[in-house]
Amino acid sequence: MLILESSVSQLSPIAKKLTGQLKKLKVETVRDLVFHFPFRYDDFSKILTIVALQERMIATVKVKVDLIQTKRSFRRKLITEAIVSDETGSIKAVWFGQPYIGKILKVGDEIYLAGKVEDYYGLQFSSPNYEKVKGLATTHTARLVPVYSTTGNLTSKQIRYLVRLAFPLIKKLPEHLPWQIKRELGLIDLSKACQGIHFPQSQEELQKAQKRLKFDELFIVQLAVKFLKQNLAKLPAQPLPFQEEIIKNFVQGLPFKLTNDQRKAAWQILKDLARNRPTNRLLEGEVGSGKTVVAVMAMLNAVVCGGQAAFMAPTEILARQHYQSISKLLRRQKVKVGLLTRSQIFLAPEKLTKGEMLKKIAAGEVDIIIGTHALIAEKVHFKNLTLAIVDEQHRFGVNQRRLLREKSGVHNLMPHLLSMTATPIPRTLTLVFYGDLDISIIKELPKGRKKILTRVIQPTQRPKAYQFIKEQIRRGRQIFVICPLIDPSDKLGVKSVKEEYQRLKKDIFPDLQISYLHGRLKAQERERIMTDFLANKINILVSTSVVEVGIDVPNATVMMIEDAERFGLAQLHQFRGRVGRSKHQSYCFLFSQAESFQSILRLQALIKSEDGFSLAEKDLEFRGPGEIYGTRQSGMIDYFKIANLFDYQLINLAKEQVEKVLTQSPDIRRFPLLLEKVSTFQKAVHLE
Repeated sequence: MLILESSVSQLSPIAKKLTGQLKKLKVETVRDLVFHFPFRYDDFSKILTIVALQERMIATVKVKVDLIQTKRSFRRKLITEAIVSDETGSIKAVWFGQPYIGKILKVGDEIYLAGKVEDYYGLQFSSPNYEKVKGLATTHTARLVPVYSTTGNLTSKQIRYLVRLAFPLIKKLPEHLPWQIKRELGLIDLSKACQGIHFPQSQEELQKAQKRLKFDELFIVQLAVKFLKQNLAKLPAQPLPFQEEIIKNFVQGLPFKLTNDQRKAAWQILKDLARNRPTNRLLEGEVGSGKTVVAVMAMLNAVVCGGQAAFMAPTEILARQHYQSISKLLRRQKVKVGLLTRSQIFLAPEKLTKGEMLKKIAAGEVDIIIGTHALIAEKVHFKNLTLAIVDEQHRFGVNQRRLLREKSGVHNLMPHLLSMTATPIPRTLTLVFYGDLDISIIKELPKGRKKILTRVIQPTQRPKAYQFIKEQIRRGRQIFVICPLIDPSDKLGVKSVKEEYQRLKKDIFPDLQISYLHGRLKAQERERIMTDFLANKINILVSTSVVEVGIDVPNATVMMIEDAERFGLAQLHQFRGRVGRSKHQSYCFLFSQAESFQSILRLQALIKSEDGFSLAEKDLEFRGPGEIYGTRQSGMIDYFKIANLFDYQLINLAKEQVEKVLTQSPDIRRFPLLLEKVSTFQKAVHLE
């Protein structure tokens, strides 16, 4: 007996033959097939007579087969031709390389033909959809015909055929949405929505199906992250009362004045830490906005309260820079700061072995531990980890952050978690994906920062730009050059680090010190190059996007980006933020071969705006969220089959309904099918 969990191969012998290709589309069960939604529809719903047909028209006709034959063309290719007619006239239909059609269709058959009409020595249908007239229901013609994502030799027609076979089981789909929500929002049943999304009888039915299924996805995602936040709030954490005098003295001793945004964010975080429930806050701030000093205030507060703090960065270079800057900020405090990465272990004023460092961390003799993924290694144990900070949090998965949180060292107590990112997050992503986090935002940049002048450089202006770079280097400044690729590629036709390095070194700046950097270099080599660049031993650094985060070179004043159209706005904004870190005027030069209107619009948006948040909104519109916001949401984005982040009204409706459901039943146990759906989703995207 077939059920929704049955293998799709059990639907028919044809399905069995297609199992391998269906698996590539992640369709393994009948349920998977039901939720493999069309991405568009061909409107063949209007049935015309032959006499009404015109060239280039997309149309459906109901006709009788008068003649059909398969023959070879002069190029030895098989062609099937048919003459069909209705009461108004006749027309030819031609199919290429499909000889089986001549065996399926017979003279006298009444059929529907649907497709494009072309003029080839007279009007004809070229490779139309065909379907014998049987009763009222049609699958491939005379309706809104679904078109699916396919792979290999798998066709939309085959998928439509299999979905039709699965149709009786769609009626058995369990309804997980509470009836109150369906009634309030006027949503149709899940089974009707799945029937309507595959084979809608009208545009109205299609819209109702889309609304229900989009709402479902947005509702489940927001409910899952809100549920996670609610569950985290039940866990105990060590309260870290605000150490007002010590924090006040620390701030007064800084060589600069905090911005209002920094003060506000610090106060929000310190209030969180004082609670006996674990903090779960995201600190967002532009590149150079001063997030680190806010994090240091939180870590100092934790240490004074008798705890340890861990600061996890995505790269060794960034971890080393944070170690240096945090040690400098805390030089007047009695705080032990250590560095632990795969290749570097340090605890001022001595260099330790890894074993010695691990013993000191476990004994509580290191107050603040800065490192990379090495901090979540199995052998790392803390005595009393009360605060965990993750920098560039979108580069770490939920599980990595969970592993860090589980290393508190104190039974049943969870450490507080502060995540940081310099990638501004659009409001819609915040609503959908970050419901489990409280958010603090630093938009205000430190006083005295000059606006980075951004320009698109035309090919004819390249020599002038190189002359400008020479002048900057003569003044003692340094230059970044960013390329999309490491190695040359004939197919993509864009600049690579290796060829651009050679060209600049040999032909353009033979008398300057030039080096290159990319992710395939060994960690020690990358570290050496960055150390030399920071020490101004290198004038020009040619790099991939590996410099997007974590490199603070105050002496660099020019960011030159080759094939700029290959990067998203958020990424370009990050690159631009690598310069302008000092009193010197800085520049961002965008070299582009883009001719498309959309690419030009994107680059113009970067020139006009310094606001990373508005640029992130535009980037979401231009490129979508997947590649921009990375690890944090990758599983959730894959979950969206029909909804998108521009369904603003449905996003807000889903948010309102999530609040209502959790008010009625905080553990969702009043809605067992909904709880099951949320649990399945959490496991699928590792959000447990």
